[in-house]
Amino acid sequence: MTLAVFVVLSAVCVAAVAAMILSRNPADNALFLVVAFAALGGLFGLLDSPFAAVAQVLVYAGAIMVLFLFAVMMFDLRRLEPRSRKRVRLGLASALAALLLAELALAGIRISGLAGPAWRSAEARDMARLGRLLFTDYLYPLEISALLLMAAIAGALALAGRKDAG
Repeated sequence: MTLAVFVVLSAVCVAAVAAMILSRNPADNALFLVVAFAALGGLFGLLDSPFAAVAQVLVYAGAIMVLFLFAVMMFDLRRLEPRSRKRVRLGLASALAALLLAELALAGIRISGLAGPAWRSAEARDMARLGRLLFTDYLYPLEISALLLMAAIAGALALAGRKDAG
């Protein structure tokens, strides 16, 4: 079972990177990169490295990609596409969403212990200690970084806003 999941995640990661390289649309490139980051997070999960998997998905697929999308948003990249291309993209997006949902379900099964002892008590203690540290000793830096991200969102929206002539 693990080998099959590894092969699927590896194929998704390679296909997403290849599609990102071949695509000419920057918005599509950013979304393909999100898929590659999510598949890479799944591969970290297969290596019994839950912290690296969660950090990969949260930091790279979440935060870094938000910054990339801000950069894409600042430019007028909208192009009219034929309806047939929109249907193909909708089908591709649906398939990728189903794959990512299956990956999340598999991760939930592994974490809950139904698929074997994936998490040892020492690893769980380390994660609990990290969580305690983030919300006690490092609460103010965490809140400041959240405020900085909110300011970046507001700035990107202000820069991306259209200026009406007249």
